[in-house]
Amino acid sequence: MAARGYQNNDLRRQVGSPKAKGRVDHKDTLCRNILIYGHCRYENTGCTFNHDQNKGSTNASNISNSNSTTANNAASEMSKKAFNVESPSFTPSNISKKPTFSSQALSAAPFTPRGNTSGSSTSTPIQHNGDHSSFVSNPAAVPEFTPQNYGLSSTATTTPTGQDATLNYDAFAMSAVGQALPTAPYNPYADDHNAAAVAAAAAMGAANPAFFQQNAFATHTQPLMHHLYFPAGPHKEDLTPYQRTSHDFFVSERLRQDLQKKSEAALQVINTGLPQLDNFHSLVALDTTNRKNANTFGYPSWVYKAVDGKTGFIRCLRRLEGFRLSNEHAIRSVKEWRRIDCGSVVSVFDAFTTRAFGDSSIVFVQEYFPLSKTLMELHFPNQAAAPGTRYKQQTLIPENTLWAYITQIATALKTIHAANLAARCVDLSKIICTDKNRIRLGACAILDVAQFEARRPVQDLQQEDLLQFGRVILSLASLTPPALLTNATAAMEHLGRNYSVELRDTVLWLLTPQQQQPKNIDEFVRGIATHFVTSFDQALHESDSLRSELSTSLESDRIARLLMKLAIVNERPDFNGDTEWSENGDRYTLKLFRDYVFHQVDANGHPIVDLGHMISCMNKLDAGTDERVCLTSRDEQTVFVVTYRTLREQLRSLFAEISRAAKGRGGL
Repeated sequence: MAARGYQNNDLRRQVGSPKAKGRVDHKDTLCRNILIYGHCRYENTGCTFNHDQNKGSTNASNISNSNSTTANNAASEMSKKAFNVESPSFTPSNISKKPTFSSQALSAAPFTPRGNTSGSSTSTPIQHNGDHSSFVSNPAAVPEFTPQNYGLSSTATTTPTGQDATLNYDAFAMSAVGQALPTAPYNPYADDHNAAAVAAAAAMGAANPAFFQQNAFATHTQPLMHHLYFPAGPHKEDLTPYQRTSHDFFVSERLRQDLQKKSEAALQVINTGLPQLDNFHSLVALDTTNRKNANTFGYPSWVYKAVDGKTGFIRCLRRLEGFRLSNEHAIRSVKEWRRIDCGSVVSVFDAFTTRAFGDSSIVFVQEYFPLSKTLMELHFPNQAAAPGTRYKQQTLIPENTLWAYITQIATALKTIHAANLAARCVDLSKIICTDKNRIRLGACAILDVAQFEARRPVQDLQQEDLLQFGRVILSLASLTPPALLTNATAAMEHLGRNYSVELRDTVLWLLTPQQQQPKNIDEFVRGIATHFVTSFDQALHESDSLRSELSTSLESDRIARLLMKLAIVNERPDFNGDTEWSENGDRYTLKLFRDYVFHQVDANGHPIVDLGHMISCMNKLDAGTDERVCLTSRDEQTVFVVTYRTLREQLRSLFAEISRAAKGRGGL
């Protein structure tokens, strides 16, 4: 091989040829540089190794047939090198001793792949000539392994043998696994979810349609698609005073979502298997835990949502489990609570006994507030879920929020005490929060019935209401659940460090009994009159805000009525036997007005979506203004110039005509 010349500045690293040893002849050994780099720079400067690859491959067989002493010495020397090119190739000798097998293997059934669909069902036998060296592997003769019963709807019917007989399942049966496999994506807008599943199976080209028909789509108990509404964008600084955004014409996003969630919760019906009680049906349990708790009323209590079959209103039913009514006058005491009309008290409508739950129970019918939470669930969620666990809220409740709670509870107690009654349920687990900082006393009148035999003077019960009132505020201010409020002194110190002196003195007055004369709620209300003024001002602002939102909703209601009337009149295919009824006279004018409002296009024929134009036209139609509007047919051959007043009269007369026809046939 000709030598190659390289400059000294060649950056590639060259490995020097090993030094020749006197006792070993290296002239037939191929140089490592030839193997690694393809050339050797020391070929003409003293490298004694062979640089001819053809010669090295020819002499390789001669090296393996050399005497044993020379081969062993060469192997010991070359084993010290990083790359040993003279290592003899491994050639296994004939196995003279056959491996032995256990006696159980003789009775084992031959392995046959299950569900073999490709090729013949009989496998090609493997020939053994008595020597394992003669074993010839033929991959083409081995059938492809295919699991049996891969369809999800099929069940395993094979009978295992040997060790598999101890297994009570088939490893290839996918019926159990299929339940956990995800099906096609759930489409909340599809009317027929089962049809969607069949369509998905057809689109996927499934060999086994039962795979897609298992666990057909069930109605998801997920909230409504509130996120599909386009959210309100950032404030537009470049808008002129007369310009409006699309969100200005509708209810605010926050209020809309809040009302929709409450409406969904109120109308939600779950097939829970609960019985029908008297006139109430569609019962839904509202308790967040199935743990029985008899601490407050002496009986386990449960809360349900139900629909009144007489009025159609949704009510809240509170049931006392295992209660036996021994005196009819006890249940009549509920009538006194019907006279209580206070915004801070949950109204009580009725009470009745029932055995529909398999025991003797009494049910109280109260006003229902969807998505409401108790103060215990709101401020001590861990304690409400698992009583007895340690819970420490990190964030203090704002003092304004505490004063809002105090004024509302005081308002409720003043109304109740004025009716010569006692609340007896001023507890964090019985005070519900229906909106932000909006609370109400719930579960009133229950203890008057449950403890009717052990009646106590009303004055004593009213004093106990004030004491419970103070403990509720102290628990909230000290971030201590009522069950853990054992050291009132430490809790008062915590309250004094984080809140004003006025709040501390107010709570201290509620917790301290007076010796000379009993306390009353009127005296307490006079002491916190300034905070009642603040709460009243906040209520006025909230009322103004809701009134403004109501005016927007009222406009939307008027527009919806007009749209429904237009949809009834426009393009009615047949009326009184006249197939061209909607294309003549006043009906044709309203059809052109529909195109003018909703089907406008620009000069290039592109649709124009102008929400302000649509709402403005509908408002003018509702008001019946004298403004003229030019209506043009789609072929631009007919033009009408009419006023909105004329259009309104035409719409009214045509809708009245259709309504009379519907009444005559009993359709309206």
